[in-house]
Parts: sequence; C-alpha cells; structure tokens
Amino acid sequence: MGIQYDGLFAILKDKGISKTQLQKKLGLSSTTLAKLSKNESVSMKVVEAICKELNCQPGDIMKLENETTAHKLLKTLQEEKGMKLKGGLYHLTQIKLAYNSNRIEGSKLTEDQTRYIYETNTIGMEKDKTTNVDDIIETINHFQCFDYMLDCAEDSLSETIIKNFHKVLKNNTTDSRKEWFRVGDYKVKPEMAKLLFDYNAKDGIGLADIIEFHYDFEAIHPFQDGNGRVGRVIIFKECLKYGIPPFIIDNEHKQFYYRGLKEYKNEKGYLTETCLSAQDEYLGIMKYFSIS
Repeated sequence: MGIQYDGLFAILKDKGISKTQLQKKLGLSSTTLAKLSKNESVSMKVVEAICKELNCQPGDIMKLENETTAHKLLKTLQEEKGMKLKGGLYHLTQIKLAYNSNRIEGSKLTEDQTRYIYETNTIGMEKDKTTNVDDIIETINHFQCFDYMLDCAEDSLSETIIKNFHKVLKNNTTDSRKEWFRVGDYKVKPEMAKLLFDYNAKDGIGLADIIEFHYDFEAIHPFQDGNGRVGRVIIFKECLKYGIPPFIIDNEHKQFYYRGLKEYKNEKGYLTETCLSAQDEYLGIMKYFSIS
C-alpha cells in the first residue's frame, strides 16, 4: 500500500508552520523531509515525533492509498508463478530478465533460445553451431533465482538472501566445481555488512536509494563472479518490496549501464536515466498485461 501525507501538510498550513520550521524543530534530515514531500514512506519514529509536535494522531497526517501498481504487479507475478501460467507477465519477465542479464555478462544465447529453454526445457541449435554449457545452466538457474526472489520479495534485504541468490545462480556451473570458488559466499565481508546496515537503516526506500545500493554493491564486488546478475535481481526485488515499478536493464543499453556505474560517484545522472528508461519500458509491458 502507498502512503499519502496530505494531512500533514494541511495541518502545517493551518498552524502556519513551514516544512523547514518543522524540519529544524524535530531535527529531521533533508532526505526525510524530501520523502515526506514525495509521499515516500518514513519510519514510525518520525511519524510519532511529528504527531507529538503537532498534537495529532498518525491517521491525521497520513493515509494509505489504494494498492499501488507495483504491489499489484507482485501479486500477479506470484499468482502466475503458482499457477505455472504460460504466456502471461510472469512468463515474459522470466525470459526477458534471464536473457538480458546473462547476455550483459557474455552469454551467447539468443532471446529465442532463452525462451525455448524456459518453455520446453530443450534448446534449438543451428547446424554446426555449438554453445557453452554454462550459458544454458546459468539460464535455467536464473529462472529458479527469479522464483526464489518472488518468494522473498517482501522480506528485508539480508546477507542470507543475497548469498542465496548467488548460490542458485552459480549452482552446477564450471565455477562451482573449482575448489577456490565460493558459491553462495563472499570474497569480502565487512563491506557488505556495513552496506546492508546503512541501507536498511534508511527512513523509507525510494528508487534513488535502490540505484545507489546497486552502485555500491557492484563497487564492492563481493562475489568472485556473478555480481552483476545478483545485483540486478536485487534491484527487481527491492522495487517490488517498496512498491516501485521494477525494470530490466536490456543488453542493447549495456554500454549506457556500464557508463552509469563507472561515472556514478561523480555523476549520478547517467545510471539514473538508464534505469528510468528501462522502467518506462517495463511499465509499457505491465500496461499491456493490464497492470496499471
């Protein structure tokens, strides 16, 4: 459910209090104030402090919207998964996310081959053509990882979830048979613990927070391989959790995506615009399937 803070701003207007005055009085961060202005969720501690200051009840300053489009999407994906429905939004998302995320990392499988694997558990090959077995295994693994992600979509992001994403994605690959390769475990640990602590401590999560987490995750590069695929599954999960329309970074925009990651520390716009463009594409798909 989404949140509206129209009641808060109506009370402030009646009392002749500006948002800046409220911010200073309660010691709110600029980020928290911005989230209130954009109707993004903040912690109940913030809500309680505001109510105490304004002598009102939580219901006076905030109300739940009708179910958001993104939450409808999550229910649809979960229901179609449970039904094993073919030809629906879940079916299409599985294929597009697996194809594009694997292709960005060097898979040679086409989108049609990816669809064929998903729909028939076989693969069609042109005469005298070969393919890497790992590409096939990692495609099947990605389908399973997406299912697991839907099962835990509403859970708080944790090291266990992230490690399980990696474990599912790399299971039975050539890497998994190497003694030195850590399937489902980090090559670095303290950095990830701090990243997750800081992220989960935020007063509400918005799209900008998810994109920033993605940049930080990829910069840490916690696994020996598979970081990009894990990171993009995390993006999809966190968008679903926080009622934000998710998106799929497609292979055609790989160079824009890589540039965004490379330049993010100095210029956030490249990665943000790439993600927003991808979000528009997925919103179009959702609309086609009457999720709006």
